[in-house]
Amino acid sequence: MDPILTFVIIIIGAVTGIVVGFFLRKKLVESKLATADEAAKKIFSDAKKEADNLKKEARLQAKEELYKLKAEFEKESKNKKYEIQKMEKRLNQKEENLEKRVNLLDQKDISVAKREKALEPQEMRVKEMEEKYTAALDEQKNLLEKISGMTSSEAKKLLMQNIENEAKLDSARTVRRIEEETKENADKISRNIIAMAIQRYSADYVAEKTVSLVNLPNDEMKGRIIGREGRNIRTIEQLTGVDLIIDDTPEAILISSFDSIKREVARISLEKLITDGRIHPARIEEIVEKVKQEMEITLREAGERVTFDVGIHKINPEVIRLLGRLKYRTSYDQNVLQHSLEVSYLCGMMASELGINVKSAKRAGLLHDIGKAVDHEVEGSHALIGSDLVKKYGENDDIVHAISAHHDDIKPQTVLAVLVQAADALSAARPGARREMLMTYVKHLKDLENIANSFNGVNKAYAVQAGREVRVIVESKDISDDASVVMSKDIARKVEESLTYPGQIKVTVIRETRSIEYAK
Repeated sequence: MDPILTFVIIIIGAVTGIVVGFFLRKKLVESKLATADEAAKKIFSDAKKEADNLKKEARLQAKEELYKLKAEFEKESKNKKYEIQKMEKRLNQKEENLEKRVNLLDQKDISVAKREKALEPQEMRVKEMEEKYTAALDEQKNLLEKISGMTSSEAKKLLMQNIENEAKLDSARTVRRIEEETKENADKISRNIIAMAIQRYSADYVAEKTVSLVNLPNDEMKGRIIGREGRNIRTIEQLTGVDLIIDDTPEAILISSFDSIKREVARISLEKLITDGRIHPARIEEIVEKVKQEMEITLREAGERVTFDVGIHKINPEVIRLLGRLKYRTSYDQNVLQHSLEVSYLCGMMASELGINVKSAKRAGLLHDIGKAVDHEVEGSHALIGSDLVKKYGENDDIVHAISAHHDDIKPQTVLAVLVQAADALSAARPGARREMLMTYVKHLKDLENIANSFNGVNKAYAVQAGREVRVIVESKDISDDASVVMSKDIARKVEESLTYPGQIKVTVIRETRSIEYAK
C-alpha cells in the first residue's frame, strides 16, 4: 500500500477517535451533571422538609413553655393574693386593737386627771409637813452643835477620819492575813525583791563594775587583736568567757563581763599578748592558759595571806582558794575579802570580851561570806551556800551554823552566830566602808529617821545597818497591831518616793506595852 495513503488513513482514524471520544466524554459529563442536579434537588427537598419539621417542633415546645409559665404565674398570683388577704386581715385586727387601746388610754387619762385633782390638797399638806420637819431638823442640828461643841463640817470631818481609820485597820488585817498565807511562797517573793533591787541600780554603776579598760600602744593593734576574719578576737572571747568591745575609743579596748576574775584573766592575757607582739590563736591559747594558772596561784596566795593575818590554821585548800576569789568580789562597792577580814577581827574582839573561843569567832567571821565566791554559779542565799561549802570541807557545826544564820536565813541559836551577825553589820555600817562620804552617809540616816518621825504616833526612830534598816518605836496606846502594819507600808512607800538608794531598806515598826510601878 502507498505509504502516504496509509498515513492519511491513520490520521483520519486518529481524528475520528478524538472526535468520538470528545462526544462520549461530553455525554458522560452531562449524564453526571444531571445525576448531581437530581441529588441536589433531593437533598434540598429533604432539608426543606426537615426544616419544616423543626419549625413545627419548636412551635410546639414554645407553646408548651408558654402554657407552663402561664400556669406558674397564675399559681404565684393566687398565692400572693392569698397572702395579701391574710395581711389585710391582720392589719384590720391591729387597727381594731389600737382603737381599743386608744379608748382605754382615754379612760385612764380621765381617771388620772381625777386623781390629780384629788391629790392637790394632799400635796399641800405634805409641803406643810416638810416645812415643819425642816424647821425641827434645824433646831435639832443647832442643839446638837451646842451640845457637842462642833459644827456639822467638823463632825463630818471627824466621821470621815473614823471611817478612814477603820478602813485602814480592815486593810491591815487583810494584809496580815495575805502575808501569812504567802509565807509558803517566800522564795518567789525574795526573788522578786532581788529583781526590783537590781532594776534600781544605775547603768553607770553596772558599767563601772563590769568593764575593764586595756590601753593599746596604737590603733593598728586593734586590727591585730581582731585578726583575719575575726579569728583572734573569737579565740580570746571563747577561752576567757568575756566580751571584747572594740569601738572608736582611741588606743583602748573594753573587756565586759560580770565575772571579775574572768575579766582580770582576759586583761592580763591581752596585756601580755600586746607586749609579746605575736597574736594568733595558738599563742592566745598558750597565754590564756598560763594566765589562768597564775591566777589560781594568786587566788591561793591571797587566801593564805588573810588566814595568816587572822591567825587561823588547818583550813581546807579549796576553802583557801575560795577565800582568794573574794578578792575580786564586791558587795555594795565594798571588797568582800577586806570585809571578811574586818568581820573576823571584830568577832575576835567581841569574843575576847565575852570570854568565848577567839579563834572560832575569827574563823566564823572570816568564812561568813565564803558563799559569795560561788553564788553566781549556785542558786540560793550566799549564807546557806557558804554553810554547805564549809560543812563539805570539814568545818565544825558551830562554824556552819554561824555562817548560815548571819542573815537570818535560819534563826541564830548560839552566841557565836549572834557575834557574826553583829560584826557583819558593824563592818557594813562603818562610814566609808561602802564608798559613801561621811556627810552623805549621815544625811542618809537623818533623812530616814525624819521620814519615820513625820508619822503620827511615832515615839522614836533609828536608822541602823548603814541605812539598810529603820526601826520605828510607836506609842502602843495610839497605834494598834493592825495600824502598825499600815504604818510600816506607808513609811516604806514614802522612803521609796523621797530617797534614792541601792538595794532595799527594811522598815520595822515596834509596838510594845510597858507597865511600870514603884515599890515604896
